[in-house]
Amino acid sequence: MSAGAFAPPAWIVQRSLPHTPWDDSALARMPGMTPVVGPWIVVDDAYAAQMAERARLMRERPDDVTAVLPEAEDALEELRDVVVADLPPGFRREGGAVRRPDGEWVALAGAPFAVLNRLLQEDLLLLLPRDGEHVLVAGLLCFPANWTLAEKIGRPLVRIHRPIPAYDAALARRVQRLFDHARPGRPMWRANVLAHRTAELFHAKPEGAPREDVARPPPFVRSERQTVLRLPRTGAVLFAVHTWIVPFAALTAEQRARCPLAGAEGPSRGRAAGEPAP
Repeated sequence: MSAGAFAPPAWIVQRSLPHTPWDDSALARMPGMTPVVGPWIVVDDAYAAQMAERARLMRERPDDVTAVLPEAEDALEELRDVVVADLPPGFRREGGAVRRPDGEWVALAGAPFAVLNRLLQEDLLLLLPRDGEHVLVAGLLCFPANWTLAEKIGRPLVRIHRPIPAYDAALARRVQRLFDHARPGRPMWRANVLAHRTAELFHAKPEGAPREDVARPPPFVRSERQTVLRLPRTGAVLFAVHTWIVPFAALTAEQRARCPLAGAEGPSRGRAAGEPAP
């Protein structure tokens, strides 16, 4: 299904960026991560708009935004339980349904990804250990940044990261150790920042597609909060991605002054302060 077959919705942006990965090496470097303080599930000022966009994408192009291998079914059921248990303030559970922060009610019965896509802004990727590596076995990916779920599903971490030049053998070993040592109840997170010409959230690109040249400073900055958490029963590792898109002009004066995307030395290739992963 080609991206050109669908008209994008009105752009959805957040009013501010709450973190600055370019100023915090613990957030930006790969694969360095820092412990999550507070809930790992984030609700921000774009919640209602992003949830409406997630619903549209699931309705119009489900094969592009979800993929599940048979071995992932048990872990998906556990993921739903973990998410419901970890919902932050603003959600309210009553029996078999949850009231969202925007007032919408979501029934908890049904396919796990269908339910979770109606609760969270986060994209959710599940990996299972196999032959000394972690393999992507299920994905809910409504807001990809320059990659496609179809090309990554069923692949181990090394193969998933193949197009990223900085992902060499030494970095691959460090990332694998991070996944090996992920612990239940102890989520870790990092962040990146990318230059974007538009605020389009569904920004899928196949491997090998040329990167866009984006003016500096870019019209928009896109930042992903990437959280890693192990599920206690199945041992699957969750890689959750919360996406901010903020107009560059909406950054604080200090953020604009220090942002690596602000330089005038030519167009950006769309990446800075950490590559998107997986």
